[in-house]
Amino acid sequence: MQAKVVLKYCPDYTADVEMSLREGLAELGGMSEFVKPGQKVLLKVNLLMKKRPEEAVTTHPSVVEAVVRLVQVAGGIPIIGDSPGGPYTVSALQAIYTRSGLREVAERTGAILNEDVGQTTLQYPEGKLAKSLTITNCVLDADVVIPISKLKTHGMMTFTGAVKILFGVIPGLLKAEYHLKMFKIPDFADLLVDIASWVSPALSIMDGIVGMEGDGPSAGKPRNIGALILSTDPFALDVVAADLIGLKPEKVPTLMAARARGLTSRLNELQLKGDSRTLWRIQDFLIPKAISTNFLDMVPLPRKIKRFTLNRLRPRPVFEHEKCKRCMDCINNCPPKALTLDENQRPVVDLEACIRCFCCQELCPHQAVKLFKPWLGRKLIK
Repeated sequence: MQAKVVLKYCPDYTADVEMSLREGLAELGGMSEFVKPGQKVLLKVNLLMKKRPEEAVTTHPSVVEAVVRLVQVAGGIPIIGDSPGGPYTVSALQAIYTRSGLREVAERTGAILNEDVGQTTLQYPEGKLAKSLTITNCVLDADVVIPISKLKTHGMMTFTGAVKILFGVIPGLLKAEYHLKMFKIPDFADLLVDIASWVSPALSIMDGIVGMEGDGPSAGKPRNIGALILSTDPFALDVVAADLIGLKPEKVPTLMAARARGLTSRLNELQLKGDSRTLWRIQDFLIPKAISTNFLDMVPLPRKIKRFTLNRLRPRPVFEHEKCKRCMDCINNCPPKALTLDENQRPVVDLEACIRCFCCQELCPHQAVKLFKPWLGRKLIK
């Protein structure tokens, strides 16, 4: 049976977000189809870092509040949670809940803000790459998991949505270890598909009212899209979201990894319901472009020369030192420890060690890290 994706037009956060979601859910059987009375429902939001709602980095509180209320009407117990980038501590969670506006949502609605920072390692023999997973306890304790993602571009993975958000079930700094072990984009995409397949969310919802274009997931620009998207299939949801911004599935590594496993990865493999697609005419959405260097594998060059060439072709982080506040977040969260301070106490990158995960850019609270794409590398873009 084809996956069903519901697309609802919602022009801004002052509109009736709850009504739009209720109408969208009606196409899927209503919230009571997914939530039964007394069940603990984890609303797995995107809490990448401590940012205000208008910066379009985190899931907007208006969308989260609407989902909370719909879960409560169905008799469920909503728990809001995520494992952000950086240390997974109670103090870090509390700070992000406050800045993102979710603490106010909890105060208004009675929803629970997760502060359990425990973790458990499970065996997952069905995984292609991840034969075991270390998962946050709040996911394991939930009866139902509903991810509420944010429509954003991504410097490493091109696009982040319903599938990529599930990387947040991996606790805190352990994410860096996964980046280090699976630094090649196809491998990391396979890891994300493994995680999404393990979580198998009952329902996925995307906040695409205001998304992010350019150097996402944190340093891009907010862009009005006006969409709420719902599906029981996170891969199908991402296909529709990517189509809205003019991004072909072939450019999204997670969708290509899904395709290799026979999962939904094309528009003709799903049913699109809800509002007419013609309501959206989004043009020139800024999408980061990864370069293909696979051709170097065909060239018989010594390993050191090949690596040197790769490092000059691939995108790399560049630090805008006038913006840098020396907070050390980039250095502390760099998986391969490729960042150090120079004699002027400014961060510098060792390109030989850098794995291009762009955690430094993703987690910089001051947007002091940009992605530089060499001219020749841009010419070799697929």
